[in-house]
Amino acid sequence: MAPMETALATRTPVQSKLDPAQTLRATTALLSKIQSDEVARKSSTAFTTPATTKPQSLLADADGEPDAENELPIWLVLTTKKHIVDAKRLKPGKILLPHPYLSTTQEPALRICLITADPQRKYKDLIEHPSFPAELKKRITRVLGIEKVKARYKSFESRRQLLGEYDIFLADDRVITYLPHLLGKVFYKGGSKRPIPVDLQGKRQSVDEQGNKRRKLSEGGTKAVKWEVRPQDVAREVERAVRSALVHLAPSSTTAVKVGTAGMEAGQLRENVEVVVEGLVGKWVAGGWKGVRSVHVKGPNTAALPIWMAGELWGDEGDVLEEAPVKSEKKRKRSALGEGAGEAAVIEVPGPDGKMRRLEAPGAKKGAVNGDEAGPKPTKKPKRDVVDDDDAAIKAVEKSEKKARKEALALQKEEAKKAATTVIEPEAAVTANGDEKKTVARKARMKAADLI
Repeated sequence: MAPMETALATRTPVQSKLDPAQTLRATTALLSKIQSDEVARKSSTAFTTPATTKPQSLLADADGEPDAENELPIWLVLTTKKHIVDAKRLKPGKILLPHPYLSTTQEPALRICLITADPQRKYKDLIEHPSFPAELKKRITRVLGIEKVKARYKSFESRRQLLGEYDIFLADDRVITYLPHLLGKVFYKGGSKRPIPVDLQGKRQSVDEQGNKRRKLSEGGTKAVKWEVRPQDVAREVERAVRSALVHLAPSSTTAVKVGTAGMEAGQLRENVEVVVEGLVGKWVAGGWKGVRSVHVKGPNTAALPIWMAGELWGDEGDVLEEAPVKSEKKRKRSALGEGAGEAAVIEVPGPDGKMRRLEAPGAKKGAVNGDEAGPKPTKKPKRDVVDDDDAAIKAVEKSEKKARKEALALQKEEAKKAATTVIEPEAAVTANGDEKKTVARKARMKAADLI
């Protein structure tokens, strides 16, 4: 049974740590369960499918299919009392493992793809430098600049092809925030091959030119300067990323971290679990062990085996409510309006004319106005009677002004037409030939148009 955290009468939090014996028992039982399930699966497959007609996996490599039993992952499940973070983080954290489940010297060899900031030639030259470890140089089979990723991997098929060509993807810490948009859900839907951040910049200079300790910029010092990156620095960052457990954080109370595989020993898994738990609790869990609810280990198809469980489900006393909160009713506002009307269920509300009106409260029986439930239904006034006297007077004045403007405009047009007629008649009598008549008539029409 998992050890329980004991709490004092004053509810003082106890800084509890994992019990190594309990952790070892859990990892041993988990590995035994996985091995027994694998034996049962193989025996059932041998009886149902003959060896000569056994279908081969289309995803297997040409060199042969690896031992699936040894590649099964072992997960550490940490449950907290509150959400571990407020927002999803696509940039995973790293915890260095004493017994890594991946290695740059393992067989078959790891295929590593390194995504860097531009120019990529700078980092290619660092990897090709003679001081760079030769064994690690064989594993890094490709170096991609961020601009090349933008240009070459736009389609879904090209991203799927890139995902299948390499085992691990490492990305420069300066450009890793651009990769979710550039690589899409092919890489970020699952967490198995999500790019791991590495620092490909030089270390900060801790002393100035005179050998004195550099002061912070807020204390009047100068801006921090970094040394030029060296091949040894790149190799150390790559080794550290491969030997680390990746922590993918999301706004949830449950966090799962891969701590090993089924091919490892129980003692190695125990040490990895202890290191990962201490790293999670110390760096990301608010309040330390006080905010942890439980710790479990599990396989992909097994039950979660408990290692440690908290005795209290809350972190602080302020999180515990003395009484359950009262649920608010949907029609609370309507019922409040009818409280002052008594059992007659009549309320007074202001109307559009500013006068108070007596209406039935919501849910009341029809005809309950003035306390007479059996009385006749009040007749509804026509809408025209509700209009205020002042509004009617204003509308009447506006109507009369509009009518006067129309009459004045009509009179003005009539006078313009008469003036045009009087101008055309004398000038037409004076002209003798037809051309002069047309010219005079055209001028007369233009003048009449100006008057209108």
